[in-house]
Amino acid sequence: MNNKVKIKIICRHPKKFLQELILKKINIYDLNIEKKFLEIIIDKTDLDKVNKIKLIHKIEILDYFGISKIKHTLIRYKILFILIIIGILINIILSSIVFNIEISTPNKKLEKLVLNDLKNEGLKKYSIKPSYKKKERIKKNILEKENNKIEWMEIEEHGTKYVIRIEERKINKKEENCYERNIVSKKNAVITRIESSNGEIVKKKNDYVEKNEVIISGLIYNKDKIVSKKCAIGKVYGETWYKVKLQIPKKYSTKKMAEKKSYGFTIKILDKEINFNDKFITSEKKEYNIIKSKIAPINLSLTKYQETIVKSYNYKLDNIDKFAIKEAIKKISSSFSDKPTIINKKVLKKQQKNSKIDVEVFIALEEDITSYQDIRDLDIEKMNEEIKE
Repeated sequence: MNNKVKIKIICRHPKKFLQELILKKINIYDLNIEKKFLEIIIDKTDLDKVNKIKLIHKIEILDYFGISKIKHTLIRYKILFILIIIGILINIILSSIVFNIEISTPNKKLEKLVLNDLKNEGLKKYSIKPSYKKKERIKKNILEKENNKIEWMEIEEHGTKYVIRIEERKINKKEENCYERNIVSKKNAVITRIESSNGEIVKKKNDYVEKNEVIISGLIYNKDKIVSKKCAIGKVYGETWYKVKLQIPKKYSTKKMAEKKSYGFTIKILDKEINFNDKFITSEKKEYNIIKSKIAPINLSLTKYQETIVKSYNYKLDNIDKFAIKEAIKKISSSFSDKPTIINKKVLKKQQKNSKIDVEVFIALEEDITSYQDIRDLDIEKMNEEIKE
């Protein structure tokens, strides 16, 4: 029923009143007649005609239908609706704000540096949460800028808190500041390359080394006797291994921006959105507010539409390997400041779960495994005595 109203007419002669309604050509959609009153549903536009009937009567509005009901409900509960809308807007706004940023590193100077870099990139306390693309761009920019200080970085979102995990890159820029040390492996690996300009190489290519195992020693031997300590200088590269777990939707789509653009308007009322002059099947839009009400949920924007090209894929267990490996490499590579060399890659296992496929991918990389071990406090004389024994 569109724009109708249910009324109760209290009068002495309900049947006579009904006859008057018929004479006035008032459409009656429902009727309930009693001794002292009658209940009818009529068009709202006929309500004035009913009031003008010259009989002793009293009219009560019992209910509204269609647009009239919506208007009546909005007017009756407008304060409640406004409070609900304000509450929803506040919740949306608060959930999209960054309230805390935690840098996971013991190096306070590096923590301060990264916080400043994040601030320059627009990620700071009380800022709006970045999109996934922007977050990846922030990570890439900081890794490129702080290439000599940061080895690895990850930005994790936990509600309204961001945890920034970083691994410090250990580099001695000036040889004169080099201290007595060994070069050790940063992680379990198989050595692929050793570059050394000072110190004694104690491992060779294709040797398996565990984390913290010495590769270039700063201890200098004459036969079986340690004669001095030096600063080992060099770089060691090794093959390392990763298992990447992915959850890939069976129906997957990619999107890229095209060159075509158009301009129009966007009107938003409550949860309804109307776009004018969007000429494309798929597009991305950028809105420039013209009218934005702080009280009522109404927004009018000038909108730029840019065409997008969307490709859809249906993945199954027998055709997902290539895509899964590509995504795994992308995920691993995003954690390094320099693009790592891929040595080997393969899918270990895959399992279908409802609308998604769980995939585990093995990736072998060649990466810098150089780390340092301070030997300044080692007592050479005591070590030589232990060797004799």
